Amino acid sequence: MHIALLLVLVLVLVFGPQWWARYTFRRYAGASPNVPGTGAELARHLLNRFGMTDVGVEPAEQGADHYDPEQRVVRLGPDNYNGKSLTAVAVAAHEVGHAIQHQRNDTMLALRHRLVRLAQTIQQLGAGAMLFMPVVVAVTRAPSAGLLVGAIGLGSMASGTLVHLVTLPVELDASYGKALPILRAGNYIQPGDEAGVRRVLRAAALTYVAGSLASLLNLARWLAYLRRV
Repeated sequence: MHIALLLVLVLVLVFGPQWWARYTFRRYAGASPNVPGTGAELARHLLNRFGMTDVGVEPAEQGADHYDPEQRVVRLGPDNYNGKSLTAVAVAAHEVGHAIQHQRNDTMLALRHRLVRLAQTIQQLGAGAMLFMPVVVAVTRAPSAGLLVGAIGLGSMASGTLVHLVTLPVELDASYGKALPILRAGNYIQPGDEAGVRRVLRAAALTYVAGSLASLLNLARWLAYLRRV
């Protein structure tokens, strides 16, 4: 019984933020009469307004909203690219917020991109280390060597989660330091819609964290595998 409760608690902690974010996006994804244009149109307008005419706006192929600093383009999922909803408006403004951070050479944004690239490399190396751990043990006949390789692998796989948690202020600034003041000051949203927009912006800021928490399950799988080795 206690194990079942613990399992439920872990699932809630890991997937709860992700479920909440998806629910919030869906809740405000319906077409709103107070939204005159699509998310793509708003993103284009805001980029032009802030002097970023060289930054593009494209539909995201994988459906994930993001700002690509290397290609200098804001990518929106199909619903937000074409939609006239509070979710589309808020998410578009959030991603433009990242473009503004880039334009202003925000140090935390630059740090996050460097850490993300580093974490991707480390994770690939760590996954390889985990796969080769049984070989290392068989060759060296030293369990301690296998444990060392396993610890390196687990540490590397946790690096992605750490990156997103450490750089959470970047996401919060894109939502509340950039997007919300712009939407409010420019009268892009009605006063009665602000509460809903705030919820969507909060979900947008926590999306990376929610994904990071879900990735912790990979660590649990590898720990279970290590027990069997």
